[in-house]
Amino acid sequence: MNDTSCVVGAVAPAITLRGIDLSLGRGAARVHILKSVDLHVDCGEAIGLIGPSGSGKSTLLMVLAGLERPNGGTITVCGQDLAALNEDQLARFRGREIGIVFQSFHLIPTMTALENVAVPLELGGHADAFARARAELAGVGLEERLDHYPAQLSGGEQQRVAVARALAPDPSIIVADEPTGNLDEATGQRIVELLFAGCGRRNATLILVTHDAQLAARCGRVVRLRSGRVEAAAPTPAIGAHP
Repeated sequence: MNDTSCVVGAVAPAITLRGIDLSLGRGAARVHILKSVDLHVDCGEAIGLIGPSGSGKSTLLMVLAGLERPNGGTITVCGQDLAALNEDQLARFRGREIGIVFQSFHLIPTMTALENVAVPLELGGHADAFARARAELAGVGLEERLDHYPAQLSGGEQQRVAVARALAPDPSIIVADEPTGNLDEATGQRIVELLFAGCGRRNATLILVTHDAQLAARCGRVVRLRSGRVEAAAPTPAIGAHP
């Protein structure tokens, strides 16, 4: 990783949001989604981000991952002010420092599981992209499915590919948006275990958006959003960030 990467125990937080405002749409259709959001996340911390539908959880996740530009406020991730980066620089930074797991997998249908994990590594300049991809897919139990395309994989297998893809670059931060939302309970539990274990091995910071209070409670701290504002950011009862 580059020298902006997070170090567990470091004084500087992994993520700092100050006064984040975001509105989308125009005129009468304009909606104020995030309203003066402040949030500090320490390196290696696991945060459960919860709240009712429409509260701004997923939008906040996209903002702190650099996928959405706010209208106001500042975002600092691993010591880097995201507003100072142009789109190409931001994409490179995100490729190094932030792994993303979406609810709907977002795999490339014309690429095999191995290619879906390896190609982003190649684009990031990793000479050992395919070897690293194989190791990550083996780590999520898909060593026998490397050459299968997404359409040939179950939903749980596709999400395991997505987890492997997010973890493969050894990012400082993992953000996950309802990673179990399209899965049955048993499969979702397997994905959760893989996600927490992967972050634990890397001491990576985890931001997890979920509607599941029990899942959120596995994180070291729960942050609740309501109507675009942070309502609470309290520690969870002695459960620990990683199993």
